[in-house]
Amino acid sequence: MADTRQRLIDGAIETIRQHGIAGTSARTIAATAGVNQALVFYHFGSVHELLEAACLAATEARVAPFLEQLSEITTLRQLLEAGRNVHTEERSAGNVKVLAQMLAGAQADPRLARTTAAALSLWITPVEQALDRLLAGSPLAELVDTAGLARAVCAGFVGLELFDGIDPAGANLALDTLDSLAVLLEVVEDLGPVARRALLGKVRRARK
Repeated sequence: MADTRQRLIDGAIETIRQHGIAGTSARTIAATAGVNQALVFYHFGSVHELLEAACLAATEARVAPFLEQLSEITTLRQLLEAGRNVHTEERSAGNVKVLAQMLAGAQADPRLARTTAAALSLWITPVEQALDRLLAGSPLAELVDTAGLARAVCAGFVGLELFDGIDPAGANLALDTLDSLAVLLEVVEDLGPVARRALLGKVRRARK
């Protein structure tokens, strides 16, 4: 029973990868999974519920090793490097197409939108927690909304994953630029107290 559920979950992800969200149905999922179509409804009730379970299960599996890396990260540069590694792994595994298809389907389907948002939050939450830890006690903490920054970083990587399919060199250039920004933040951290106060004061005035 559990094996059949897993086959359907794996089949749903593979069907999206092969046929896109428009070509994903109970019939195509069952064919990919090698089971009877009726089992989709027996185990999940509907194709939407199967897609929700598949999307969340697949994302949890991909996030798990990333969480282990996060616990050892001590700098923003290391955080971006971990993100870069995930980007490479996702591209190699073919998960970029799955994400692109889920995002495309979510534009016109509120249920898919909720599912996709829930899956993205599995990435966003640990990144936000890592940023809270890395910026704790830093003068930058009072200037940076880590919740917003976490979403900006994750949105940036999502966009880069899609962009990578049409302009790999441009995607790598964008990642290199993010690395440069991380270095700049480290330079700010290393400024003396007088220079740091002057810089932060100027930033505060510019934000008003």
